[in-house]
Amino acid sequence: MKLKKADILRALEKISAPGEGQNLVESGSVKNVQVFGDEVEVDVTIKNPSLQARKKTEVEILKIIHSEVYEKAKIKVNLKVDAPAKPKVNQIKGNPIPGIQNIIAVASGKGGVGKSTVTANLAVTLAKMGFKVGLLDTDIYGPSMPIMFDVATEKPLSINVEGKAKMKPIENYGVKLLSIGFFTEPNQAVIWRGPMAAKALNQMIFDAHWGELDFLLLDLPPGTGDIHLSIMQSLPVTGAVVVSTPQEIALADARKGVAMFQQEAINVPVLGIVENMAYFTPAELPDNKYHIFGENGAKNLSEDLNVPFLGEIPLVQSIREAGDVGRPAALQTATPTEEAFEELTKNVVQEMVRRNTDLPPTEAIKITTMAGCSAVKKK
Repeated sequence: MKLKKADILRALEKISAPGEGQNLVESGSVKNVQVFGDEVEVDVTIKNPSLQARKKTEVEILKIIHSEVYEKAKIKVNLKVDAPAKPKVNQIKGNPIPGIQNIIAVASGKGGVGKSTVTANLAVTLAKMGFKVGLLDTDIYGPSMPIMFDVATEKPLSINVEGKAKMKPIENYGVKLLSIGFFTEPNQAVIWRGPMAAKALNQMIFDAHWGELDFLLLDLPPGTGDIHLSIMQSLPVTGAVVVSTPQEIALADARKGVAMFQQEAINVPVLGIVENMAYFTPAELPDNKYHIFGENGAKNLSEDLNVPFLGEIPLVQSIREAGDVGRPAALQTATPTEEAFEELTKNVVQEMVRRNTDLPPTEAIKITTMAGCSAVKKK
């Protein structure tokens, strides 16, 4: 049987690489197809560097050509990976946790804007891209990550690392995770003063064996309070991401969140602002966008404050449902939601590369008390 290149390309239009919404042909992943009688050679480039993604893509190509074109075709797949550039190593001064290259704080001035949802989906998308990722849920009073990662019943184990007992983070979807939620009962309220909360955080930071990480994400509680200062005192945060909805009341608090990181004594680079719940598109009207909380509010705020705009996430029921069942929405393939989180994540990585190229290494801050008032300065 004489095979035709056009038939091969039509078949390849029916499959896509893991984590990529468009099919192999539309996305430009298919670089070349050569046909020699019953022999086919396909050159493909994908963005996902994981071994699982490479194997799955190769197998899918073989299957689709055999089933759609010619079952006895002799196929050779030349697969290359075009992964996103890894950020330059951030030489953290006095790094208290060796092996962690970049620490990103995800914050919001106001509660209820979807900060934890954005953090969870950012983490799994980074992992899908091939990065080594950890996530520390620092919201002592309202931890949500154990539910969002479907590990609410798990308990971190104690392991021996160089003669010291360390906590082993829980891992799911390629993300290492620690949260105070692992150490409390589901119906137990955490009623702690600031020093107790800070001590618990320090234990999860310094008594854990995170291993080698490209990124450690910190899911901060809402506001600009004691926990935030404790975190920045304990860890040299590489950069911050601020999440807001477009509505004015949320933007006012997001402005304060940006201002906190930009204080001269704190000086944590703001990588950018994310607009969550940017618009609603009903399933029955896929071409319509309803800006329920206002339009372009966070985008305009980023321009006003001269910080990058990282992207917008739509208000979609499946994002909420996915978080509730413990499978972040970014894990769904070939959906607008996945595309939105991929775009956000690429922009975060790009800003991190720029930050590590243009700015000096991160330092932690030191907090002193004078005449009953807190003063913040660099270590």
